Amino acid sequence: MSDIRAEWEKALAEKDCEKLLELFDDYIDIIEDEETLRQELKKLGEVAVECDDPYDLLHEIGHVYAHLDDAEAGIELYKKVAERKKDDPEEYATALYYLADAYEHFGMPDKAIETYEKLLKLEEEVLKNEREIALTLANLAVNYDELGETEKAIELMERAREIFEKLNDEKNHMISLIDLAHFHYELGNYDTAEALIREVLRNPRDDEIEINAKLVEAEIHAGREDYDKAFKALREALLKAINVNDDVFGLVFDTLIDFIEGLFNEEEYEVIARNMEGFAELFEDDTAYFFRAIAELARWRAGEEGAKERFDELYSKVENEELRSILDEWKRPKLSLSLGL
Repeated sequence: MSDIRAEWEKALAEKDCEKLLELFDDYIDIIEDEETLRQELKKLGEVAVECDDPYDLLHEIGHVYAHLDDAEAGIELYKKVAERKKDDPEEYATALYYLADAYEHFGMPDKAIETYEKLLKLEEEVLKNEREIALTLANLAVNYDELGETEKAIELMERAREIFEKLNDEKNHMISLIDLAHFHYELGNYDTAEALIREVLRNPRDDEIEINAKLVEAEIHAGREDYDKAFKALREALLKAINVNDDVFGLVFDTLIDFIEGLFNEEEYEVIARNMEGFAELFEDDTAYFFRAIAELARWRAGEEGAKERFDELYSKVENEELRSILDEWKRPKLSLSLGL
């Protein structure tokens, strides 16, 4: 413990930001009280804002401040960096992007929009990089949608889409189409949303784009109350996500669980029961028992004889605590909530 403290103090004194980032998790873990933690974060922040490339370190600091219910203290560091970079348009643009991203990440879309608009002005009037302009337009669109201004979001994302298409930036073009489909879904424009998703799915794409397109396709089917088709799209997304990475798999799995929970709340027991085997067969571990247990829970809720006993037997085979906790929660009576992905 004394060794890491010594290394940390040396890195602070030398303003060695790379070393501070390397030591960050281990050092923060040994701090036992909040006052000391805040003192250390203050000292670290003073060094971090002077780093040539401070953003990874600021990200870590910001998360700790957020854990202390003080996200604004982390944001202030990004603002100081932006102020320091003002004289270099390229560096200033980068700093504004990370400041806007931090606002977005910590749930302040209105502040993110203010910052992205400042960035857009800089890009359009000084830097004139069309791809960066399109990316900023897309980020603005996402945050306007977060504020419920979905029509404004569509307008901005259409501008971004046109630029990506002109630049032959296929990946970002496809992502913009997926976002547009989601926005149109939110407004109830299901035919428009579906047409956009069909365009994405018939073009060359990478796995993550296909997965995200399938998630929006599931949203559209759910909006139309065609739950079997929604489950089919989610199964295709989950099957693809198994071979991508843990983060993408987790996103799809969580979306699926939220969808099933929504259907339980809407008492759509039959559609749940008949779709779970398709998910169970994707797994060789106790996740298979988890999905089969969900099917029996749905049948139990529907009053089918013997379903409770079958549920209890399958439940006993689910060893993963997180999966068991989901089943525990769903066993309890719940208030009806609106269905949504």
